[in-house]
Amino acid sequence: MATSLLCRRVIRPNYRGLITRVQGLSSHCHGPPVDGDPCKEKNKKSLVIGIYTDPDVIDDSGKFTPTAERYNRLVCNRLIELLRVSGPPPKLGEERIFYNLDQEFASVCLVGLGRECQGYDVFEQMDEGKEAIRIAAAVGSRNIQKLKAEKCYVESFGHAESAAEGAALGVWLYQEKKDRRHQKHIPQLELYDDCDWTGWQIGLQKAAAQNLSRQLMDTSANLMTPTSFAQNAVEVLCKSGVNVEVKVKGWAETQRMHAFLAAAQGSCEPPIFLELSYYGVSRDERPVVLIGKGITYNSGGLCFKKCFDQKKMRGDMSGAACVVAACRAVAGLQLPLNIRGLIPLCENMPGCAAMRCGDIVKAMNGKSIEIQTTDCAGRLALADALVYAQNFWPRFIVDIGTMTYDMRTALGCAASGVYSNSEALWEYMLAASMHTGDRVWRFPLWEHFTKLIVDHENCDVQTIGRGNCERCQGSLSCKVAAFLHEFVPCGDWLHLDTFGVMKANGYDEPYLRKGMSGRPTRTLVEFLSQLVCHRE
Repeated sequence: MATSLLCRRVIRPNYRGLITRVQGLSSHCHGPPVDGDPCKEKNKKSLVIGIYTDPDVIDDSGKFTPTAERYNRLVCNRLIELLRVSGPPPKLGEERIFYNLDQEFASVCLVGLGRECQGYDVFEQMDEGKEAIRIAAAVGSRNIQKLKAEKCYVESFGHAESAAEGAALGVWLYQEKKDRRHQKHIPQLELYDDCDWTGWQIGLQKAAAQNLSRQLMDTSANLMTPTSFAQNAVEVLCKSGVNVEVKVKGWAETQRMHAFLAAAQGSCEPPIFLELSYYGVSRDERPVVLIGKGITYNSGGLCFKKCFDQKKMRGDMSGAACVVAACRAVAGLQLPLNIRGLIPLCENMPGCAAMRCGDIVKAMNGKSIEIQTTDCAGRLALADALVYAQNFWPRFIVDIGTMTYDMRTALGCAASGVYSNSEALWEYMLAASMHTGDRVWRFPLWEHFTKLIVDHENCDVQTIGRGNCERCQGSLSCKVAAFLHEFVPCGDWLHLDTFGVMKANGYDEPYLRKGMSGRPTRTLVEFLSQLVCHRE
């Protein structure tokens, strides 16, 4: 099945009304103008070009990309002469910088691309050629960033979209709260020697979406409360043409969202429920419903997490950040489909009114839930959001959240876990992940795990279920998916557990700096774009 899927050719969607300017990706130098000084004008521009090298060939002299070959002829073969003198050509992830080769660029960064003609790898479930382009573009742009060049021109390396993604993701970092004088300069990115301007802009849009998600996740929890998250969402999305409705605690009470309210009752920060609406086609068409877990800080409640585990819990709202960022990207690309985003926002804190172990609450659909541990706020909030989604007669539902540590144990930072009751949705998500390099892996949604959740005398559903012993902890992620499945309306549904990919370590995804990763935003955007194109 996997082999046949990988052999299919995915037709790229025809994007309409592409935004020409991508916000948040570039900034200009804040110093005084230098009109009339040709040397300083030259220092504003740098270039990133590539070379192919085969690691299995001894003394491989490398092969320039077509753009690099044309540039080498432009400078009368000075580039290849300096490369031979400087040593072996750079391998994938390595670079070599040359200065003053021509009058236009002050510096030229030559980056390694690995083997030529790489493509889909059946076993890696990734387009390795596109991933190599992202890595090379990120390495080159990041080294140009150190030189404080105002403009960084990047060649397409054969695929402008991937080059734009790698470059824009590579130079971005969270530094909003740092003194402006000490912030790292972010160069303006431009495409060099290629006419695929549309692909370049699509890549910038996707990278901008993931960078927005990274920004929301990396903001400290005292500054990114449910209220401030809602304010940020309104500011970002309303400019893009996405409608945002902010619903407060009283509304949740009228909807009988007692599971969501139980998750929030230990914090002094009031819970907020965001409802996002984007209409790319007729309002009569059924929408795709995206649900993001929005626990802006998860202390574990009365079942307090250890200090080490709490350090990264500002990113426990990564599902919400991913949904906001994906909606902005879809609106910017004007994809012809309707989307409804549902984001339950709250904090899980050990306040005097916090939920307790053994408490029983009733969800919106009337099912009673026993809270076996207070470190389960995310699944409680998502349960009510899933039931509420039935009001929109959805085409299908996708929910995203950092649910269990088991996902990091199982997959590390390599992939997000996927659970689905639809084979078609899973194939679309797999195809999207192969294109973006942000991989996914499917886990079972067996009746075995459902029985562990629902087989109890005193309530309809338990948050952990039976088998909560030290030897059975590895199945917790599967039981969480089974728990959520109990609240899914009739129809297709896909659940993404992103705990393992919440943070970037700088190794599994070299084009991301250490910190919050914003994954799998690009995969979600690509997944949605696959819905509006035909597949062969």
